[in-house]
Amino acid sequence: MNRDPEQETLVGVEESAGEVRERRKSAAREWIEALAVAVLLALFIRTFVVQAFKIPSGSMIPTLQVGDHILVSKFTYGVRIPVLDTWLLGPRAPRRGDIIVFKYPHDESRDFIKRVIGLPGEVVEIRERHVYINDKPLDEAYPLYRDPVEGNPHVPGEVYGPVRVPEDKLFVLGDNRDQSQDSRFWGFLDVHKVEGAAFIIYWSWDPTEGRLRWNRIGKPIH
Repeated sequence: MNRDPEQETLVGVEESAGEVRERRKSAAREWIEALAVAVLLALFIRTFVVQAFKIPSGSMIPTLQVGDHILVSKFTYGVRIPVLDTWLLGPRAPRRGDIIVFKYPHDESRDFIKRVIGLPGEVVEIRERHVYINDKPLDEAYPLYRDPVEGNPHVPGEVYGPVRVPEDKLFVLGDNRDQSQDSRFWGFLDVHKVEGAAFIIYWSWDPTEGRLRWNRIGKPIH
């Protein structure tokens, strides 16, 4: 039985259109899958590997400037798995001198950055702007003391303590000692609230002068 050539042609067009639709669906599915993988990978990296932060205040001057953008290692001390509410220990515990990012104890929606000064079990004291650990002076090259901002309710005195740091707690200070809200005001930091260790400045923008600080890009944080 002979078939109409026009029918042959129409059937061919319908099959071609169907193939195009399938290819479009396949391309869209591949794009969505690639996007989902990218999002999951980004969330994994942000949660367990490294996270970027911007320095909004001068509490860590001169080590960190307002406008510095930093990277923080999330696995140095350990990470908390939110769904399981489980804490996985990292390669090491926080050490004196480490610059850490953590959840502010009085408002965990805010991230703070300070330097570790006192470790669990140690006695911390400040006398005449000098820090003492277990009654021995701490050799510090990083603190900045200058006239405090007028009206600042967090202006520290020259004398503090002595206080003993409890287990699983840390005593932290800002390098800009006259303008930092730290353990002198809100107490000890729970070590499990530490989000990570700051290790490098990857970008730095001076908001006052509106220029890039080239000399700070790639600078290690210590």
